[in-house]
Amino acid sequence: MSAREEVVEYDPQAPIPIASHPRRRKAMPQRTSTNTIMATVFEPIRWIVPGYVPEGFSVLAGRQKLGKTWLAMDWSLAVAMGGIAMGTIPVECGDVLYVDMENGPRRIQRRIHALFPGQNLPDLKRLVWQTEAPVLDKGLLDQLDDWRRSVPSPRLVVIDVLQRIKPMGNATRNSYENDYAAWAPLQSWATLHGIGVVGLHHTKKGGADDPLEALSGSNGLSATADTTLLLDRNGDGISLYVRGRDVDEKESALVFAGGTWTMVGDAAEVRRTDERSIILALLKEADEPMSPAEIASATSMKANNIRQLLFKMAKAGEVEKAGRGSYRHATPYTPDNIDNEVTDEE
Repeated sequence: MSAREEVVEYDPQAPIPIASHPRRRKAMPQRTSTNTIMATVFEPIRWIVPGYVPEGFSVLAGRQKLGKTWLAMDWSLAVAMGGIAMGTIPVECGDVLYVDMENGPRRIQRRIHALFPGQNLPDLKRLVWQTEAPVLDKGLLDQLDDWRRSVPSPRLVVIDVLQRIKPMGNATRNSYENDYAAWAPLQSWATLHGIGVVGLHHTKKGGADDPLEALSGSNGLSATADTTLLLDRNGDGISLYVRGRDVDEKESALVFAGGTWTMVGDAAEVRRTDERSIILALLKEADEPMSPAEIASATSMKANNIRQLLFKMAKAGEVEKAGRGSYRHATPYTPDNIDNEVTDEE
């Protein structure tokens, strides 16, 4: 046996030697029982525009020149003043940052004057503007955090438009993965701090069966957003559709005049009211009762919708059934037409 060799007897009780640099285990994710979650009292959802814009990341999309910026300004001014959004919705006062990379200070000033014509401007110190911004992953979140810390009640951030802050994609990912990865940090920041972030975006040409699929680009943006709002105009007028994690799905009718947006009510109800007015005017001028098919032909409305509407109008006393499948205008009773009806029936 050489001097370098040494016999070591095996001892089963001896501790197993530990490597000098053991591999560190990754931190285990935090797990919470259902009972703990159910016993937790969470703060209520913080609404920026009640029923439409909650805390978190929202996307306001629409075609070009439809008035998205005017609508975002409506919300911003309402929050900054603690006023009324869209002419009908009271909002809580707070600080607002509007990141406007589409318009300079001159156009911003002109639009503010258009909204308050011939008036002394109200105190708008809680609404501040930023006309330049870096890409989202190149310092924008740091800038948003600086603003958040600098104001007493950070409530709303508007980014006009999202495309200007979108990071470059990764060639190894598809468009959905790139969009999701791009917007997730903004959504996380808004959720963490309970601030509403509204990003303006464009819609595709030609529309889509599902409103959320109308957003330009992949579905990664709508999947990341907590709330999606779609501003649209068709033959029935202008509507604002909203769907989100914390908001009830709905579509509201809006009117735009002189830079001011006003909500008129539920879009379906407004359309029905308009359709009723058209049907009543047509039946009033008609020489004889008309069938749903004849009304549809004269108005370009769908016959099935007309049948349902006529049934409701007959129950409301607005129209009268005049034989099988035909209707006439329900003329208010007067002594003259009562005599005429008696004569006709005789």
